[in-house]
Amino acid sequence: MQQGIGAYGAGRAGGAFDLLTFIQQPHTGLRVVSWLFSLVIFGCVSNEGYINRPDEVKEFCIFNRNQNACNYAVGMGSLAFLSSMLFLALDVYFPQISSVKDRKKAVLVDVGASAFWAFMWFVGFCLLANQWQVSKPDNNPLQEGGDAARAAITFSFFSIFTWAGQAFLAFQRYKLGADSALFSQDYTDPSEDAAAAVPYSSYSAGDVLESPGGAGSYQQSTEGVYDGSAGYQRQEY
Repeated sequence: MQQGIGAYGAGRAGGAFDLLTFIQQPHTGLRVVSWLFSLVIFGCVSNEGYINRPDEVKEFCIFNRNQNACNYAVGMGSLAFLSSMLFLALDVYFPQISSVKDRKKAVLVDVGASAFWAFMWFVGFCLLANQWQVSKPDNNPLQEGGDAARAAITFSFFSIFTWAGQAFLAFQRYKLGADSALFSQDYTDPSEDAAAAVPYSSYSAGDVLESPGGAGSYQQSTEGVYDGSAGYQRQEY
């Protein structure tokens, strides 16, 4: 029995991959945008986020010389970049998942992970904005890396909403699958459905007693009932 036909916002399991439909999905666009934002944040801080004064050799973080701020931006940018790619791959594979339970787990992971990243970028935005605000001009007399620092703060702010949007859309997909009466997470034995469809009148005692062939004829008649096309396995008596 194949499960998951149309469940949780995806079509019939095992269907051909449709690139145009995949691109047109709202969550696909948000994942691509989040992927780009994380790449920008990582690139800005890792390339131009460390500066020094002319009389210094060692470089310090541009955000108030707080190494934790730069480490946070670089770490979160790289991890969010990988997470976006992972969820894009999951979106491509999702329609091939035939189990409703597995689809439910994937959607719940999407909800939790997206909400987590929205919170982490909120923390990152607050951290970077605060440290940039209290940075001393004397620590950067040449005004190096200012545009990169502001870009990192700006895209951290935008990332809050892109990941929150992904969490919202994933939750909508979860409700779509959970509220639908067309999809059941309980496996039903095909033989039970077939048994309900076969009328009991076909097992007439008179047919068995009046059969001139005896046991051999009984075996032939029962083999006709247990046809594989009705969901049964053929029986050998």
